[in-house]
Amino acid sequence: MVRGLIIIPAYNEEVTIGAVIKEIRTHIPDFDIVVVDDGSTDSTASVARSSGVTVLSLPFNMGIGTAVQTGYKYAQRKGYPVAVQFDADGQHIAEEVNSLIGPLLREESDFVVGSRFLSKGSYRVGWARGLGIRILSAVISSVLGSRITDPTSGFRAASRDVIEFFSRYYPDDYPEPESLVLLHKAGFRIQEVPVRMRQRTGGRSSITPLRAFYYMVKVLLAILIDLFKTVPRSGKGG
Repeated sequence: MVRGLIIIPAYNEEVTIGAVIKEIRTHIPDFDIVVVDDGSTDSTASVARSSGVTVLSLPFNMGIGTAVQTGYKYAQRKGYPVAVQFDADGQHIAEEVNSLIGPLLREESDFVVGSRFLSKGSYRVGWARGLGIRILSAVISSVLGSRITDPTSGFRAASRDVIEFFSRYYPDDYPEPESLVLLHKAGFRIQEVPVRMRQRTGGRSSITPLRAFYYMVKVLLAILIDLFKTVPRSGKGG
C-alpha cells in the first residue's frame, strides 16, 4: 500500500472525530492521520490526541482554507506522495479512499475529487443548496473544459506535485471550488470519481439552505477573480 496522509480539518467536531479516526484506521491502516484543529472551543483536539494521531492546533478559528493548507504544508514537509482530505463530521466513508487514490497511483490524474452525484447513493441536499451546486458545476465545468459534478466536495486526493502546489497556493474563502480553477490554470490534471457519502452525523454545516444563494454569488465572484490570477505552471497537461 502507498504511504499517504489523511488530512482532517476540524472545528468543534468532538462528537464525531473519534469515530472518524477509528474508521480510517480500520479501513486505511497504512495511511497516517493529521487533524488540523481550527481553533475549536470544544474538546476536538483532546479527543483526537487521545486517539493517538498528530494534531496541529491553530491559535484561533482561521477558516477551512487555512486549516486545509496547514495540512498540505505538513504533508509537503514530511514528504508524503499522496494526501487525502477527509471531513471530520462523519460524511466521508473511509473505504472510498481507495477509489480516490486509484487514478493517482495509475498516474492518470494529479488531483481527484470524490463526487456524491456520480454514485447511485442515497445522499441528498436541500433544493437551494442543490441548485447552487448545479450552477457552480456548470460554471466550473465550462472553465475546466471537463465535467465537474460536485465542486464543493471536500473529499479529495492530491499527488505529490499538487501537495507542493497547495502548500504554497491555496484559496482561503471558498477553497473547494476555487482550488479547482487554480489547479486548472496551473496545468494539473483533475478527475472526478463516484463515491458514497453519508449525511452529517454530528455538528453543524457551515452552509445552511438560507445562505446557499449568497454563498453561490460569492463563490462565482471569487472564481472570476481567480481567472485573472497568475499561478505557476505545473508542466503537466491540463
